[in-house]
Amino acid sequence: MSIPFPRAAMLAVALLPCLATAAPLSLEETLGLAARRSETMRAANAGAASAMEAARSAAQLPDPTLRVGIDNLPATGPDRFRTTGEPMTMKRIGLSQEWLSAGKRAARQAAADAAVERETVRVEAAAANTRRQAALAYVDAFYAGESLKLARLMEHHAREELEASRARLSSATGSSQEALALTGARGASEDDTADVLQQQGIAAIAFERWTGVAPEALEPPGPLALPSEPDYVAAHPAVAAMRRDLDVARRSADVTASEREPNWTWEIGYGQRTGRADMVSVGLSIPLPVAPAERQDRNTAAMRALATKAEADLAEAIRAATAEYRSLRSEAQRLEQRIDRYRAGVLVPAGQRTAAATASYRSGQGSLVGLFEARHAEVEARRKLLALQRDLARTQVQLAFRPLAAEVAR
Repeated sequence: MSIPFPRAAMLAVALLPCLATAAPLSLEETLGLAARRSETMRAANAGAASAMEAARSAAQLPDPTLRVGIDNLPATGPDRFRTTGEPMTMKRIGLSQEWLSAGKRAARQAAADAAVERETVRVEAAAANTRRQAALAYVDAFYAGESLKLARLMEHHAREELEASRARLSSATGSSQEALALTGARGASEDDTADVLQQQGIAAIAFERWTGVAPEALEPPGPLALPSEPDYVAAHPAVAAMRRDLDVARRSADVTASEREPNWTWEIGYGQRTGRADMVSVGLSIPLPVAPAERQDRNTAAMRALATKAEADLAEAIRAATAEYRSLRSEAQRLEQRIDRYRAGVLVPAGQRTAAATASYRSGQGSLVGLFEARHAEVEARRKLLALQRDLARTQVQLAFRPLAAEVAR
């Protein structure tokens, strides 16, 4: 009986999700998911937008002031509170404007631009931290999955060998001690698998926290481009942030120093009188700094001290970043050497031992327990190598993803 074409098409569409296999998630795709999901980056972008908006008005003059009043209004007598009874009464309206010199406005604009650059660095620092944390979660999730594969392989071996031992025992060719030993080994391997499953669950939670998806299938992390020491130190988030803080402190000190020269305020007004000519008034207000050494100069000295503090913080951040790079680089080199040495000195002999034990068992000269021990030793060696590779990948992630983009760090 044939199925009509529309029904066949609908059935194929319904079965398509079951038949399709999700493609493994790569590290780059993971970083993209984390960047789109990060609320820290959204907050940093909002801070940068705020600084940009503030910078656009930094060099503008203050708003003018509208002045309205009545002069010489009678307070007693028959014309009390009348604006038209006394010729000296004058209704007045005027404008005043505080004037900032070009040098002051340039200093304020420079300080605002420095604040924008600082917020830009914070945006990139948030992005770098998100990428680094997502990459670390990716590495942990991938190697947890690989470790689970080895644990399940060990569990499969234990069950397989226990069944073989029971068969040998029933045929009187095996021993009860061998069966009991393999029974205990199976229990230990099952417990080991449960422990690895728990670790994988923790890694999956961390991965989903940064990406919003479960790590169902992950590609092996490929080689990462590692920076040199000068590039790492220059682009370190703490160093870049301290450098921008120093710039902001210096610009703010320049703004404070410019306040030693007072701002002038000009004013113009128009007065209307009853029965007499209207009048126009102009004026200029100049603050008199009577004690600049006790006020303005002290404020400037305070800001200069903050700039000196920022210089010291920057120098300390450079030292810390240098030490951090050298420590991570040394750790990566040490792990690379250990991996090469472990692969050649432990893993290869373990594989050869398993092959020899298998051949001996099949020829009837070796015991099942000996075969199990050889297999167990090989799997444990592979798991140890996997742990070393995970540690190396985490160290390389710290080196590759902690620095900021080169154009932002300058």
